[in-house]
Amino acid sequence: MSRRENPNGNRRIAWQNVLTVFSAAILIGAEVFGAAFAGGWAVASYLDLGPYGVHIMQGIFFACGIAVMVAFIRNARRVEPFTTRG
Repeated sequence: MSRRENPNGNRRIAWQNVLTVFSAAILIGAEVFGAAFAGGWAVASYLDLGPYGVHIMQGIFFACGIAVMVAFIRNARRVEPFTTRG
């Protein structure tokens, strides 16, 4: 009568931490992606790149915004772990 161990132990989801991180991610994401689109438009207009240049610059800044958000979520999970032993 051997008991199978759960490889994760007795882990439970810490919903308060999950909600805190995702709420902050929504707020910060709105700011990051808003700044990415505005910054792309501003840089393209300053360099006189035309309508296609605006979209290209916005795409570049959007990709940078994704990198920022991924880094934020990864660091936030270290501070507010999504699972706890319980």
